[in-house]
Formats: sequence, C-alpha cells, structure tokens
Amino acid sequence: MSETVPVTVVDGEERTTIDVACGRTLRDALLDAGFEVYGSVSKHGNCGGRGLCGTCGVEVASGPEPTHWHDAAAARYGYPRLSCRITVAAPMTVRLVEKVMWGQLLPGESG
Repeated sequence: MSETVPVTVVDGEERTTIDVACGRTLRDALLDAGFEVYGSVSKHGNCGGRGLCGTCGVEVASGPEPTHWHDAAAARYGYPRLSCRITVAAPMTVRLVEKVMWGQLLPGESG
C-alpha cells in the first residue's frame, strides 16, 4: 500500500482533509476528490495538467516550496500556483480560488 499524506482543502468557509498518495499531482488528487480547480469555461477546455494553460491555480497556505517556473511568476504578480505542477509529498493546506473567466480572478482581487 502506498503512503498517503493529509491535504487540507479550504473551499470558501469549508475545510476538508483528504488523504493523498505521495507522488500524485495536487490537481489530480483534488479533481478525484470532487473539488473544482477550474473555472466554468476552463473546466471544459484546459491543458489536462501539462502546466500550459494556467487555469488550475490554488493558493498554497502551507506545503512544498515553489519549484516550477510558473511559481516565480505567480509570486511576482500575486496569482495562484498551478495545482498540476505541485507534487504531494508532505502534509499541506491549499485554498481553492474563485475563477470568473478562463482561469482568471477578478481584477484587483488576490483570490
């Protein structure tokens, strides 16, 4: 049996902890658990977890250090990290962000 780690997901006012197998991508684990990481349009047209479309963003409250090139841009411009580029290896807490169009937040909102 593979080792699992707890991932706490904050969705609005709700907090849910799911057990995720080490080595899975956060995006896949969230989708399998029924959480929506995409907006209304991008859930139908996205890159499938290849790190290209930028629409599966989540805010990481605690967890792995940024390692993907997108993370540097996210930190610089204040937008969420791509869940498809985060490998679950240790306990973490993430917050789902509301997406209005494609993967975008409303102007002036940090999530």
